[in-house]
Amino acid sequence: MAHEATSITLNNGVEMPSIGLGVFQTPPEETRSAVAAALDTGYRHIDTAAAYGNEREVGEAVHASEVGRSAVFLETKIWISDYGYDQTLHAFDKSAGKLGVDRIDLLVLHQALPSHFDKTLQAYRALETLLNDGKVRAIGVSNFMVEHLTTLLDNAEVVPAVNQIELHPYFQQPEVQALNAEHGIITQAWSPIGGITFYREGEHTSTLEDPTIVVIAEAHSKSPAQVMLRWHLQQGRSIIPKSTKAHRIAENFDVFDFELTADELAAIDGLDTGKRGGPEPHAITLESFGRAIPEA
Repeated sequence: MAHEATSITLNNGVEMPSIGLGVFQTPPEETRSAVAAALDTGYRHIDTAAAYGNEREVGEAVHASEVGRSAVFLETKIWISDYGYDQTLHAFDKSAGKLGVDRIDLLVLHQALPSHFDKTLQAYRALETLLNDGKVRAIGVSNFMVEHLTTLLDNAEVVPAVNQIELHPYFQQPEVQALNAEHGIITQAWSPIGGITFYREGEHTSTLEDPTIVVIAEAHSKSPAQVMLRWHLQQGRSIIPKSTKAHRIAENFDVFDFELTADELAAIDGLDTGKRGGPEPHAITLESFGRAIPEA
């Protein structure tokens, strides 16, 4: 029987539930029902972003729930179009307004902006101000590679609490994970069951059909998705699996009653292809990806 904690202590002492519901690409209407189902299941952490266009629906579902705002850890992200010191301070107001809260639990920069890294650093300085002012409980980054994180750490006063990156058995980013660990930064996995790989051409189109994972799942009478989520948890990562289906949302949370062996963990570690599913971090530019985030 597994007894590891269902929460992770961030480097500033804040407790964050280890599993959250991700709502990337979830349409606003479906977001409300997905968040409601997650809260009913036992999730207490929701991950959204200004760029997802569904912060308002996340907030509505949380406020409508019997669970109550104070019991839910809300994480959202500042989009690159709002980088810069004053712009990022205002972006907090936009996100907080849509979520219907005065304080955000975890606020992160959604991407590094390599072509304007000065703006990225100014945006992070704004996060530090928001943290000092008590408007956010923790700050972090997302999709920061080794060079981005190294430059940030050279310039920042506050070490990020979290770096949210693409991470699943087929793409594990060991160098980024190692740098995170060295600085006490929690690695948070987006696409933790490799959803971004499901359409990939090749021998295994999907992590869910990977023979290694399937065999381990059968050994534990669990699903391949549950095995992958368990793999992350046992290695100390935060995970934000995304689903809009109530039964999948529940299945993804049911991962605390079994334990993978060291050999099983190592077998999954051995599946890394080094092939990224999401956009290349250096390709993130305002020209290609910039878009205005509406006011609250």
